[in-house]
Amino acid sequence: MGPSVVATPKRKAEPTMSATATASTELTDLLSTLAKHRGFLRYTVQGLTDEQARQTPTASALSLGGLIKHVRNVEEGWMRFAVGGAELMESVQEDWVDGFRMVEGETLEGLLADYEETAAKTERLLADLDLNTAHPLPVAPWFEPGASWTVRRVLLHLIAETSQHSGHADILRESVDGQKTMG
Repeated sequence: MGPSVVATPKRKAEPTMSATATASTELTDLLSTLAKHRGFLRYTVQGLTDEQARQTPTASALSLGGLIKHVRNVEEGWMRFAVGGAELMESVQEDWVDGFRMVEGETLEGLLADYEETAAKTERLLADLDLNTAHPLPVAPWFEPGASWTVRRVLLHLIAETSQHSGHADILRESVDGQKTMG
């Protein structure tokens, strides 16, 4: 008689995520992080008047309303890039003079509403984009010549940009009325 073979029960296969589910989870995580930092920025300006949001209380020319406007404009531009590359990004001329400040007729409420609209548009666009799609960057001294960014990299840049300017907003808000966002 040959050696006896003991049957071992088959292990249940561990569930694996499909590439689509993994991408979906990644996108959910990235968008959640971006939403968190957008929330910090919006929270920083709560309760301000338009006049306070226009103030430039530090050595820089930045105002809280101007930061909201700038972050929105940056997000709009980079999402044009994510959809259609540098050509589409550059199809809209940015107002570099007034892009960082609230101009006559603008209200904090209006800037925040525009920012919310941009956030919703970004999320809708990203739901239909492949995070691995890449486009060559625009020609600029701050970009490596010939470099490309994926949609994923664009989203990471938006998170960094929003986070950085949320920090700027904390300093401005404390200078305007002593209010601290995080403490």
